Order: sequence, then structure tokens, then C-alpha cells
Amino acid sequence: MASGDPQQSSQMAEEIPGFLDAFLHDFPAPLSPESPLPWKVPGTVLSQEEVEGELADLAMGFLSSRNAPPPLASCLAHEAVSQLLQMDLSEFRKLPRQEEEEEEEEEEEEEDDNEEEKAPVTLLDAKGLVRSFFNQLWEVCSQWQKQVPSSAQVPQRQWLVSIHAIRNTRRKMEDRHVCLPAFNQLFGLSDPVDRAYFAVFDGHGGVDAARYAAVHVHANVAHRPELPTDPAGALREAFRHTDEMFLWKAKRERLQSGTTGVCAFIAGKTLHVAWLGDSQVILVQQGQVVKLMEPHRPERQDEKERIEALGGFVSHMDCWRVNGTLAVSRAIGDVFQKPYVSGEADSASWELTGSEDYLLLACDGFFDVVPHQEVAGLVQSHLVREQGSGLQVAEELVAAARERGSHDNITVMVVFLRDPQDLLKGRAQGVGDVPTGLAEPGTDAPQRR
Repeated sequence: MASGDPQQSSQMAEEIPGFLDAFLHDFPAPLSPESPLPWKVPGTVLSQEEVEGELADLAMGFLSSRNAPPPLASCLAHEAVSQLLQMDLSEFRKLPRQEEEEEEEEEEEEEDDNEEEKAPVTLLDAKGLVRSFFNQLWEVCSQWQKQVPSSAQVPQRQWLVSIHAIRNTRRKMEDRHVCLPAFNQLFGLSDPVDRAYFAVFDGHGGVDAARYAAVHVHANVAHRPELPTDPAGALREAFRHTDEMFLWKAKRERLQSGTTGVCAFIAGKTLHVAWLGDSQVILVQQGQVVKLMEPHRPERQDEKERIEALGGFVSHMDCWRVNGTLAVSRAIGDVFQKPYVSGEADSASWELTGSEDYLLLACDGFFDVVPHQEVAGLVQSHLVREQGSGLQVAEELVAAARERGSHDNITVMVVFLRDPQDLLKGRAQGVGDVPTGLAEPGTDAPQRR
């Protein structure tokens, strides 16, 4: 977990040329118009605003599948996306007749309601765009094979993250998760603040909203002007804007899905979390569980009052639901339940002192059956059995939730903030012997907004 040590620099110096050589061996030339694409096209069209997030996600997934070192994958993706966005993309512009008619109908409705007209969305042919993008990525790899930029060789902090996700007994897997330890490199941020981003999204009514959030929330965070001074505010605005973007897509493509979500964003020595709905994150500090957030559920008094003030209602049908349908009161998407199901996220911040053990992010498929206060004990037991190895801890936590009767999709992500070996040593010395309590609100409570 050390950052910037000589051994890591030497390892990166060996890995980068080897990866580039292997890539260019498998792809000795750019793709021809007839060549099959090496990745799945994200739909038929993309809006101009969606291009960066979608292409960065494509590149990261593709490069990771070829075992590119994460910092290199992030730097390559950023360079290829940046160069493509500087090109004239008008050749990919596509506005089918059906979408023209839909836009005309929407404009007429807006005029009838005396609403302010919105600029029409520029749509691009996704297949042609991603083919051109692969060739741009090939060009970058070809250039870097001759000379790798120094920015791509800077050693990064080494994060230990354990992730496990299962469909469980559900018909489809609607969860998505994101792990971006090289956040700065992916978006070309060159200031001295180290940043890492982790997120879990729990979709309902289909996977479209969860997938969309997993692609675009962090891209929107990176471009918020308030990011350097107010990261928590940047997270909230990124959720709100992603919801707005997805609602346009949902109307255009007649999608009805939604997603809850929770993200943890570490900027320097401060942890910022933001969330919508009932996916959750907890912090464990010296064996004690610190409650960072309160999930958005319809039975919460403030949420119930907000929904009723808008003209909606909250009723109990096997559980509390918004307008007799959704069991969460805030989410990205759910176009037919807006504004009752809000897209406005909450956030909290926590100053890191170095005594924090780990973060755990998970969907309701986990937290509905595993209480917060039992998490630390489960993790500690695993570390004892595995002699301090935390690589498989998420898998064991998922298994515990399933054994306790969870039938939902389950996703668990454990982000270690200290070496698991140190956690074992601390326990042996009597530090954190009671891993069951919640930190009470007070002077050490996270700042919430």
C-alpha cells in the first residue's frame, strides 16, 4: 500500500513496454472499416455529452481485460479520449426521423406549457464513433511504444480493494460497481491532490440506469468546477446531472429503469461520500463502525413529508413504497416517478487521520440482512483465518448475506485504508477489541449536507 517507492517504479518500468508490445502485436494496424470491433458498442447513438464517459469506460474495460496496469490504462484512456474530442465529430452526427419527430413533439408541449425550450441534443452514430476511437487508442499506443510520457510512469498509491458481486436468485444482475484508484490519470488532473473513486449502483426495473450511472457519475464529478474546493458538492451535482442526462436518454429510448447509488471519493486526506436511495457505505475505524449516512427510504419522516408536499403518497405494501411502487425515495432514473423519487443526492465528509481501517460499500441485498455492527467482526474473523490477506473478504461477506436469506443481487466492495496485516497486529495488541458499536453523533461525526 506504499506510494512512490523505488520497487514500484521499477515494476512499472517493466510492465508498460511489455503491455504496449503485446497490444501492438495483437493489433499491428488500425482497424479497417470491415474489421470486427474488439468491444461491444454502447447502443446505437450517443449524445455529445455522453461521449467522454462512454469512451473512457470502453477503454478502461478493454485495457483492464488485457491486464494493463491501472495507472497506464487510465493514462492511455485519457489521452485517446482527449485526442478524439479534439477532432471534428460531425461525420458521426445522426438524427433519425423518429427522433426528429419526438423532439418536435416535445418542443410543442414545452411551448404549450410556456416552458423554456431546451437546445436539441446532438446525437452521434455510436458504432462509427467507437471504431474511430479504437484507432485513436491504437495511435496512442504506437506513439508510446517509442516514448512513454513521464506522466504515465509516475508511481501511484497502491490500493487493496476486494470486490464480489452475484446475481443471486434474481433473474438478472442489475448491480454495477466502479473502482477508480487512478482517478486523476483518467481525467488528466495534474494538481497535487491524490484522488480515488469507488461506487456501487443497484438498479431496478432493468440495468440501464445502473450501467449509465457507473459510466457517467465519475466523469461528471471530474468536470465539476467546484471539485478542487468542494468535492462533496461536486459529487452531489454529478449525481443530479447524471440523473438529468439519463432522463433524456430514458425519454428518447423509452427506458423505465432506475438505480440507487453510493460513492466514496477520497481526495487527499478527506473522505467524501454521496448517495441516493438505500445503497450504503460504512467506515470502520480501529474496529469500530462509523455510520456515515442515512439511506433514503419512503418511511423516513423527512422523505415522506417531501413526497406528500409534491402531491405523492407513501403506502405500505409488504414494505413502505412511493406511490405504491418503489421502495426507495431517491434514485437516478425512474422517469415516471419524478419528482417524487428525487435525483438530489446527499453527501458527508470525514477527515482521515490514518487510524481508519477500511470502507465497505454495498447494495441493499447485503445491508438488508447484515447489520452494520456485525461487519467489523465478520471482516476480522476472515483476516484471522486468512492470516491477514484481505483479497477474498468481499466474497465471504457476500456469502454471509446469502446464507442469511438475501435473494437480491448482492455487491460488496471493501476498500482497505490500512494494510490488513496491521489490522491483525492491532487486534492482537488489544486495539479495536469491540468491533460492534456505531460511532455516536458528536464532534467526530461526519459533516453532512
